[in-house]
Amino acid sequence: MTTHAITAPSAVSIWDAAHAVDARSPRSRQKQLGASDTICSRRAGYILAGTERTGSPDMRAAILGTYIHRGLLEDARHEYNWLIERTVADDVLRGHIDVVQLDTATAARLPKRHRPIRPAEVITVEDVKTKSGRVWDRVLRYGPTAAEMRQVLLYADLLRTTGFADMPGQRYLHRLGPIDVQRIRFRFVCRDTGEEHITEFDFDPWLAHEARWWVDRVLDAAEPEELSRDHDGPGLSVICDNCPFAEACWPVATPGAPAQTVLVHDDTDRAQALADYVRGHEMYREGDRLKKKARAMLHDSAEGNYGPNHLGWSGGNPKEEVDLPAMVEQFEDADLVVPMLPDTDAMIDVLCRAGLVVPRRVAAGQKTPRTIKVSPARKTA
Repeated sequence: MTTHAITAPSAVSIWDAAHAVDARSPRSRQKQLGASDTICSRRAGYILAGTERTGSPDMRAAILGTYIHRGLLEDARHEYNWLIERTVADDVLRGHIDVVQLDTATAARLPKRHRPIRPAEVITVEDVKTKSGRVWDRVLRYGPTAAEMRQVLLYADLLRTTGFADMPGQRYLHRLGPIDVQRIRFRFVCRDTGEEHITEFDFDPWLAHEARWWVDRVLDAAEPEELSRDHDGPGLSVICDNCPFAEACWPVATPGAPAQTVLVHDDTDRAQALADYVRGHEMYREGDRLKKKARAMLHDSAEGNYGPNHLGWSGGNPKEEVDLPAMVEQFEDADLVVPMLPDTDAMIDVLCRAGLVVPRRVAAGQKTPRTIKVSPARKTA
């Protein structure tokens, strides 16, 4: 019996549903500044100003991260009786803390059914971050970003100054009042492998004050455009590529031109950009020199841990290539027609050796890459 696959031309994507639900979530629609919105000064300004969200970023990776995040936290609540997804807020900020680990003395002030199975040594604010394998090495080396640190410091500061928000479902926590957070913990989970990595810091009041100053600076701005862009823009920053305010922040100057052209207003800006280009080139050249020398030095070294880094080797296997004579023989044995296509490289070689001009034509709709050429300024008479 022969079966035929049926293709449904109008089948909907399951991601359409996921994006629609995400767009209706309170977090996507709130206009109060959230601690997680402190990733960019101007973006925070647009949120406070109620600017229309015109961008439609691809949220699939973020939605998957939310699913994993939510499932892990809910399981931890069932198994350990952790306090998860608790709201903190004041007149300016609002946020949802992933996990609050209470110490023995503070936990004893709660009804027994709300106490953790194993209290923490000190009150700890914990943030769970899911990361892709693409950036996992950077997470292991450098830990949280400045924006991630700012977010959790603000959570901890809200707990220390106002405590848990007074709202249904957590009024028993609100009655605790301000609590003395002593530690911050980041729990990173790799979305590709499930690997878990934990980084902890003692709470630093000065860093929390600095995070608050960042927020105050946003509040003091008369309009979002007074605030700095904290990332490099569409095409150069994933944050900007997925920002709902990208069109307002990076207006198109010339069709087809990079968004960053709006940063150049006069020759002073051009001079600075050229200086940055030269400095970047020198940094790249020096970095490339260091890498090449280190690679040569390590040629005979065995795999293993050396200081804070691990040395590993890949490749070094026999390289395979197409066996053309055997392939022709296989074609003939199978009564297949051996293709006789013109060999462009060989024909060019023959024409050049014969002293003839190689015919050329303009490729329709194609242009050579536009390259930048930077050299010392030329002296003028």
